[in-house]
Amino acid sequence: MLYSNAYIFQGKEGFIKGALRVSGSKIAQVIRGETGPDVTDRDPETDLHGMYVIPGLVDIHSHGNSGHDFSDGSLEGLKVMGRFDAQHGITSFLPTSMTLPYDRLETAFLTAKRYREEWDGTSSRLAGIHMEGPFFSEKKKGAQNSAYLRLPDAAAVMRLQDACGGLIRIVDVAPELPGAEAFIRKIAQHCRVSVAHTDASYEDAVRAFDAGALHVTHLFNAMPSLHHRKPGVIGAAAERDNVTAELICDGLHVHPSVIRLAFKLFAGRICMVSDSLRCCGMPDGEYDLGGQTVYLRNGEARLSDGTLAGDVSDLYSDMVNAIHFGVPYEQAVMSATITPAAAIGADHEIGSLEEEKLADFVVCDEDWKIGQVVIGGKRVL
Repeated sequence: MLYSNAYIFQGKEGFIKGALRVSGSKIAQVIRGETGPDVTDRDPETDLHGMYVIPGLVDIHSHGNSGHDFSDGSLEGLKVMGRFDAQHGITSFLPTSMTLPYDRLETAFLTAKRYREEWDGTSSRLAGIHMEGPFFSEKKKGAQNSAYLRLPDAAAVMRLQDACGGLIRIVDVAPELPGAEAFIRKIAQHCRVSVAHTDASYEDAVRAFDAGALHVTHLFNAMPSLHHRKPGVIGAAAERDNVTAELICDGLHVHPSVIRLAFKLFAGRICMVSDSLRCCGMPDGEYDLGGQTVYLRNGEARLSDGTLAGDVSDLYSDMVNAIHFGVPYEQAVMSATITPAAAIGADHEIGSLEEEKLADFVVCDEDWKIGQVVIGGKRVL
């Protein structure tokens, strides 16, 4: 199948005039300029009439949407979440857990395993699991439930990893906790370790990155601010060219000015995430988050004490926000596609429009309005 007469996103190069040839579930050819005999098989139904094609988005931090949360452990709920993502241009996702007892985490992780085994291609592909908690600082727990906070426990993580068939791709930890350094050294051999919900000093963070942590969860949120005499996690991470950093671009969790700064400070290393909650896509009201009540009002989700919880918009909307905030579109698109794909070791399959990669892409207009979504070569929108 040939998707012709389009502008194809090619990373730092931006958009090129051309076409995409899809064979089965993969991209068979990226054609530049649409000239020569290669394009004699144009199909009027897949003539994109000058539309734009970007890779399917990869959300590596998403708790839920549409009234459902990954931590509920409901297979049907997870399927609803995956269908919502697919309709919003997110073709791969990491359902993300909350700080909860290990038995509830295991139930959710087994549900993720079933989702992946039963996946029919009509919803977002499950690229793994993000384990956010329970190894966090009480001081910086944010909207996590303090009743379930625990010290770092590598054996517990490995039991969960074995139970879900190795699906855990990211594990979060506050590096100042007792035993954190040994925990990081152990878990980093199996998946990406992320610094998160932490009151760590610069020195604590340096030790964490030296031990093998390679990621920072929702940069600026649930961590000390960057201070000129106390650079903290942000300063330590900015110095490490191999450390990626998540960023929520709803304009609420991080000010647009700081979003622009982050893209300069972490050039090529920003992983845009939604951190979406079950109230994403839902009307104002009260919703559960890890055993706590979240109040959604006027586009903001907060606990009863006013603590800001996760995002209530989807990753595609946040990507468009970032562009409107002044982030160059090439950087914004890459931060929502290839950079997070690389962070979870999946960039050989997803995240960019290249030959032999999975045919996951979004067709949009010049204003970024979605027209089509294709997952594994099949149109789902």
